[in-house]
Amino acid sequence: MKGIPAEELFSPATLADPYPFYERLRAVGPVCPLLGSRAFYVNGHAAVEEAVRRHEEFSARLTGVLLRDASGRASLFDFGGTGTASDVIATADEPEHAVQRRLLMPPMKASRVAQMESSIRAFAEERIARLVAAGGGDWCEAVGEPVPAFVVTQLLGLPADAVDLVRRWAMMGGDMLGGLTDAAGMQRLLVETGKMSAHLGEHLARAQALPAEARGSSLTDTLAGGIEAGLISRDQAIGILVILFGAAGESTAALLGCALQLLLHTPGLQERLRAEPALIEPFVEEAIRLETPFKFHYRVVKQDTTLCGTALAAGDRLLLGWAAANRDPAAFEAPQEMRLDRQQPQRHLGFGHGIHFCIGAPIARMEARITLEELLRQTQWLHPDPGTEAHYVPSIFIRRLETLPLRCS
Repeated sequence: MKGIPAEELFSPATLADPYPFYERLRAVGPVCPLLGSRAFYVNGHAAVEEAVRRHEEFSARLTGVLLRDASGRASLFDFGGTGTASDVIATADEPEHAVQRRLLMPPMKASRVAQMESSIRAFAEERIARLVAAGGGDWCEAVGEPVPAFVVTQLLGLPADAVDLVRRWAMMGGDMLGGLTDAAGMQRLLVETGKMSAHLGEHLARAQALPAEARGSSLTDTLAGGIEAGLISRDQAIGILVILFGAAGESTAALLGCALQLLLHTPGLQERLRAEPALIEPFVEEAIRLETPFKFHYRVVKQDTTLCGTALAAGDRLLLGWAAANRDPAAFEAPQEMRLDRQQPQRHLGFGHGIHFCIGAPIARMEARITLEELLRQTQWLHPDPGTEAHYVPSIFIRRLETLPLRCS
């Protein structure tokens, strides 16, 4: 069987720069076997779209993840018995997924999202002002992670002083799915996830204790109402809150870091965006396409079948490669280039596709736009801090900068 050894997914070169690896996947085919495992990397744009459409054959339930074991080989860490396997929102199948999605859509509608713009802008403005006053610093610590953490507190109705706690827990999901944590480390993450679940359970209980007419419009209030209506269980509500931490927190932190990295290293881009602020929106879309925050999501093959001519057996895992598909030359002209004039700027798969398309996409786009607008408004020039380097989180799952030293004037 043609393919690429699964271990190469974990190589330092691939972790630092995954794009040559995606080219090698593409050379094998749109569905590339990861040899030595029962996993297949779906890297073609059309192939990913097809897999998503066939959700009755490919389950979204997260029942295990690929890890690099002590011998350096790729192996599957099975969540069976840990209580982690879940059926909530991004990892739910039909019909439960449709029920949960309908429940969560009203708080995420455009009019509600628009109401958050002023508070997000005020928070981003203040964090950026601190960074500028200091002449620079670590973008991730100063702005890139706190802004999404603040938004999570707003969405969930958490107290404002919870930003630091939210930030720590929001960055944890990538560690669990990153593939480099050993079994002992995975157990520690599961324990920490339990603490987060308990904290969010207490927050949910406070919302449940209120009469319906006294609740607000946060996602937590909405979930409390869903429990009362019999649409979801309390455990499902807590699971949704846990997933929203990573989905709304870590992914947007990844976007803000990678967008700034592109801004710093793309010749002429700062000048162009300062001269034409309306181009910030298409820049955000290109940043999502070129540096997709979540590189892939898992699917489990439910029955023997084929995908793009590749035979799959029940129990195999698919890695739906959003990032690889977003650089597919069959879908995008000059896919390695940033182009702010693409005819369909939102055609990328950076927010997923199909029934599991990210419900938070509008707010993530707004966060990125606002933060970049404020950064460019408050500065005259941005450049990397000389003598220091940006560092990406070592992860097969997420493309997120851990540090991004910045100088500004």
